[in-house]
Amino acid sequence: MLYPYLSMLIPIFFGILLLILNLKESRRLKLFAVTLAIAASLAFVIVSAIGDKHISELIPFSDTLGIVFETDGLSKLFALTTNLIWLFVAVYSFGYMKHEQNENLFYGFMLITLGVLNALWFSGNLLTMYLCFELATLASMPMVLSSLSKEAIKAAQKYLFYSIGGAFLALFGIVVLYSKGLGDGIFGVDTVAIPTDDPLVLTAMLMMIIGFGTKAGMYPMHGWLPTAHPVAPSPASALLSGLIAEAGVFAVIRVTRCTPVSVKGTWVQYVWLVLALITVFIGSMMAYREKHIKKRLAYSTVSQVSYMMAGLACCNSIAFYGAILHYIFHAIIKTALFMSAGSIIMQTGKTNVDELEGVGKEMPVTMWGYTLASLGLIGIPPACGFFSKYYLCVGALGDAGLGAFGYITPAVLIISALLTAGYLLPVTVKGFFPNKDFIPEKRETGAVMYIPLLLLGVLTFLASLLVENLSKLI
Repeated sequence: MLYPYLSMLIPIFFGILLLILNLKESRRLKLFAVTLAIAASLAFVIVSAIGDKHISELIPFSDTLGIVFETDGLSKLFALTTNLIWLFVAVYSFGYMKHEQNENLFYGFMLITLGVLNALWFSGNLLTMYLCFELATLASMPMVLSSLSKEAIKAAQKYLFYSIGGAFLALFGIVVLYSKGLGDGIFGVDTVAIPTDDPLVLTAMLMMIIGFGTKAGMYPMHGWLPTAHPVAPSPASALLSGLIAEAGVFAVIRVTRCTPVSVKGTWVQYVWLVLALITVFIGSMMAYREKHIKKRLAYSTVSQVSYMMAGLACCNSIAFYGAILHYIFHAIIKTALFMSAGSIIMQTGKTNVDELEGVGKEMPVTMWGYTLASLGLIGIPPACGFFSKYYLCVGALGDAGLGAFGYITPAVLIISALLTAGYLLPVTVKGFFPNKDFIPEKRETGAVMYIPLLLLGVLTFLASLLVENLSKLI
């Protein structure tokens, strides 16, 4: 059980070291420390994933209460995805952040956030998960305000307010479960889901879904995402959108599938599904109408993360499989999209999508990365996004217990996919096919920025080859 702890502690140690030491004159040493910490964390996560399931109680408070960590299938999957994508973003940030201020602040909290997220993925009970969930908010918030501008500080405050507010809703639910003797077990150990008609318990489950769902941008607590992304550095936006927002999805999975309370067939399931579908539609519509490219992608995240929530709310194995696939694929795709947006803004100074005519001629590699990722997010086969959305729709249609929602859910997802095409592809078309009078000026970024982006764009299609193997794992 040592390796999961090392994946938590090493990034946190190096992050604190970067915050304490002044390495402004030693940028190579700083970047080496960041790379070493993330690579070590990834290596220890891989070793943990290869090994058998382990449970370790770090701090026992009582017979039923303590700080517990475990390495089960879900934690391994989330940890592997996070650490791998984190490495791509780190390499990209080496080119991006040299033009930004407060590099030490950004890289320090970037590493601390990685360590805390690893602790969240490996948390073994509700108490540990809640503590790590709160720490993830506190650790990631400084990345939003790293520029220290007034707009960044306000956005970080909003992110903090929403996240902590949602966590307090979840805390209410956790306290209720503990008081009923339903929350003191270890995730996945002798957990038998039982139906209940206790109104207090059901209310507690809904509060936890909404509370943890705040981090995932689920309606009505989605407002922080479109505020934080435009002002945060693009590497921070990529991490927030592709990985940190999914901490809410992870917590909801633990609450609804790893505790002995079943919400299937109750009013909680239908409220949850309605909120998820509303979020999918509203997020897509707002993204379609938004002109600021990073804000458009932020609204897209609001929509796409709730694809996962809708799949989980169906409460069946096929839709669950689709939700987990969408987590993996969305992490790849949305990271690539924010990388490309950041590169475009940095090189051209343009943030409005209407201003990006001809950018494909000026930055062809960046725009190809954007285009490949866009096709994946829309769900055009053989891109990976097609498969996750397919299983989400099949899971909803195949569950007779959902009634009319079995048809409404796929309809909303398909409409959202059409809107996704409507807000992503025009950038590609304008970028590669400008007016005849357009005179391009070469603005491509350095290789350290476009190689990670292009690799993720290609991975959007290559990941489709892993669907069968992932189905066995999930």
